[in-house]
Amino acid sequence: MNRLKMDKGTVIRTMVLLVAVINQFLVATGLNPIPGSEQIWGEVLSTAFTGAAATWAWFKNNYVTAKGKRQRAALKMKGLTK
Repeated sequence: MNRLKMDKGTVIRTMVLLVAVINQFLVATGLNPIPGSEQIWGEVLSTAFTGAAATWAWFKNNYVTAKGKRQRAALKMKGLTK
């Protein structure tokens, strides 16, 4: 069986994003898993956490910086990407 191999950072970013999205859904539906999150600051913090987690996961998994673009070009030149 061919197993999908992910590095430790990818797994951590994915799990943090999953927790953030689940928490955001629960807060949006009125089910507040964290005590005190029913207040406006809880909703603001939940939204900020979800936004930060999504940005972190997106930024780390894409070549958006100049260094990342150079890395992608080098990988492409050596035939190491699809």
